[in-house]
Amino acid sequence: MIRVGVLTVSDKGSAGKREDKSGSAIKEMMRRLKAEVIIYEIIPDEKEEIKKKLKFMVDDLKIDLILTTGGTGLSVRDVTPEATKEVIEKDVPGLAEAMRMESFKVTPYAAISRAIAGIRKKTLIINLPGSPKGVRECLQIVLPAIPHAIEILKGEVGECVDIP
Repeated sequence: MIRVGVLTVSDKGSAGKREDKSGSAIKEMMRRLKAEVIIYEIIPDEKEEIKKKLKFMVDDLKIDLILTTGGTGLSVRDVTPEATKEVIEKDVPGLAEAMRMESFKVTPYAAISRAIAGIRKKTLIINLPGSPKGVRECLQIVLPAIPHAIEILKGEVGECVDIP
């Protein structure tokens, strides 16, 4: 069972001024992985708060996978990638590259996503867009790779092998 943390980064969502449909979309898609959402929170676009929550989920809760939604665009308040960069120990650029590449086939706006993915300890962290549609599209792209990535991080498999 993959233990998941969902972190919605939204000023309006955290203030109760907007329903969090993106976080709901993530939780819905986690059922396909037979994953368990251990923690789900909505916080404002504040870099230090994002870092604190990511560290808590990894260091204290020992979450396997953290999916963030929101804060990956170009506005002044969009700081999720910067916060994530300061928390991760290793980059996993292929996940973000794949999301941008495939999403670009649907919308040219994918090219301006600043989402990143990386590892802190044994936890995979992936930034997703802030829209429910973007969440579904991007998660659909990387979903097949996630279980194997988690197995590697947990030490359940020693090396990558050819996958049909």
